[in-house]
This record gives sequence, structure tokens and C-alpha cells, in this order.
Amino acid sequence: MLVSFNNPEILTFDKTHSSMKLEYPQKIIIAWGEAIDGNADIKNWLIQNGYAELGIFVHALYNQDEAREWLLENKQPHLLALINAAEGNPNARNWLKKYKLDVLEKMALAADNNDNALDWLFDNDFKDMAVVAGKMRNVKNQIESDNSDMHSINRS
Repeated sequence: MLVSFNNPEILTFDKTHSSMKLEYPQKIIIAWGEAIDGNADIKNWLIQNGYAELGIFVHALYNQDEAREWLLENKQPHLLALINAAEGNPNARNWLKKYKLDVLEKMALAADNNDNALDWLFDNDFKDMAVVAGKMRNVKNQIESDNSDMHSINRS
């Protein structure tokens, strides 16, 4: 199953019937950022200690379809929308707006190289989320660079 934010069934989301978490302790946000940076031990710790959605998010950020499906199946569409919006998907960004997930929308924009959104996160005291968005930006830009580099394309 490929994830699409054009499908109204996927877009339907009732916050009262979801396990959606919007708040985490600061040390968990810091750990999430370290996992995004590639720290596999921390990523695994998140998965095994009650923050599976954040560890799986890292896999999804690195374009693993199974992880993206897991986020949907485990009532974490906001995290999948964050990734899709960071990849420039306007429907995912609109979805975040629709559900008033302003911080996640700004994180997505910041991860998609929008410096004004990054400044907004810092200026509105979401410094930890700004750091995570910056780490997402680095990963996304590296993936894009690797995909554009003809020397790194696998030749069959």
C-alpha cells in the first residue's frame, strides 16, 4: 500500500480516537533528533521504550514504505503528514493545517528548506522542534542529493 494524502479515507482523522501524541518530554525530542541523525542505539531505544512512533518515523523519513504504512496503521498520520509535507507534498501540508497542527506544519516547511518557518519555531519557543526540523532537513537534502548524483545511481 502506497500512502497518498489525496485519498479522503486516509485524510479522515478524529483526534479523539487516535493515539496521536503532540507533546513529549524534552529529552525524548532530543533523542528523536539524535535518532534522525543516525544513532541506531537511540532509535532502537525509542522503539523499545514507549516511543515506537518516533523510532519508526526515522525509518519512514529514509523512505521505507513499511515504516510509512506502520505510521498509518498505528494511528500516527500526523507523523506521516510531517514527512510528506517536508517532501513538498501540498496535500500533506494542507492536512496538517486542517487539523491545526501548526508546529508540525512549520517543522515540515523548515525541513523543506524554508528558513522563515525555522525562524518561527525558534521565535515561538519551539527550539527543540526547530532542531529536529533542521535534522530532518539535512536527511531530506542528503537523500535528494544522492538521488540527483549520477555517480551514486546504481547501474544495473
